[in-house]
Amino acid sequence: MRKLKINELNRLSADEFKQTQKTPLVVVLDNVRSCNNIGSVFRTSDALLVEKIYLCGITATPPNKEIHKTALDAEKTVEWEYFEKTEDALKKLHENGYKIYAVEQVENSISLPDFEPAPNEKVALVFGNEVKGVQQKVVNLCNGAIEIPQHGTKHSFNISVSAGIVLWDIFQKMCKFIPELKN
Repeated sequence: MRKLKINELNRLSADEFKQTQKTPLVVVLDNVRSCNNIGSVFRTSDALLVEKIYLCGITATPPNKEIHKTALDAEKTVEWEYFEKTEDALKKLHENGYKIYAVEQVENSISLPDFEPAPNEKVALVFGNEVKGVQQKVVNLCNGAIEIPQHGTKHSFNISVSAGIVLWDIFQKMCKFIPELKN
């Protein structure tokens, strides 16, 4: 076994990335305060060909050196848009035919392993503040909620970890319907 060199990874250039088909997934960051978490979400979104990130409320926006530390230029490849109010972002998503899911612990949530996007379904995922989670008024505007099963003494993951887990899982499930995304 030999570790691959960068030039052997067949990575897309920034221009190629912008031209390639994206996963019909939008990430909504609802008042995420840590620029490191924001940067990590950009980097994960780049890796999984996420269509766009909506940055809402107190969530910082690029260009930002703290976001860049973890995004490593993904903030330049993944499309993003800022909304002062998360509710306005969700309204736009609803108008454009997205099913919106809060990633949150709520009554009647769907366990992540049980969540199955429908073929051709456009999905938006709302991730919340590191302390308070997704605002209740935002949860109220969602079509449902997805919960990551947890079995220890803690009842939450860091938002960047949650985003990585949920985005990877849903990307894998969507690849069944989008042949261009399959490895």
